[in-house]
Amino acid sequence: MLTLQFVPFTEISSLSSEARLKKLMDLVKEDKIILLEGRLHEKEEADLIRKTMEAIDEKFTGIELGVIYPGKEDKSLGKRLHKLLVKLLLGNREGFTIIGPANVIKEIKKDPDKIQLYTKEKR
Repeated sequence: MLTLQFVPFTEISSLSSEARLKKLMDLVKEDKIILLEGRLHEKEEADLIRKTMEAIDEKFTGIELGVIYPGKEDKSLGKRLHKLLVKLLLGNREGFTIIGPANVIKEIKKDPDKIQLYTKEKR
């Protein structure tokens, strides 16, 4: 059975970087595909990939990771100020992230406006 789990960024925002990555890794190891609101910092993404490589064994074959960034910019002053304020308070977290086990996800295709997730059939 395919399980998608939505994780709002507020659920992991108060965690340390290490705890955040552990929580995400634990969910992926349960063969869940994580739909993360926002995105990780670049260093956190790199650390997640490094930790994944260290954890690969017969049961856990790795992860697939896809990030989609916001598309078209709204040029109005109000919207630009709002985005700037959010970035200052929360960091640059715009976007949407999909993280899933490599044994379940076949491919993640993305372009500026959409993301497509292809899964493998379990036998």
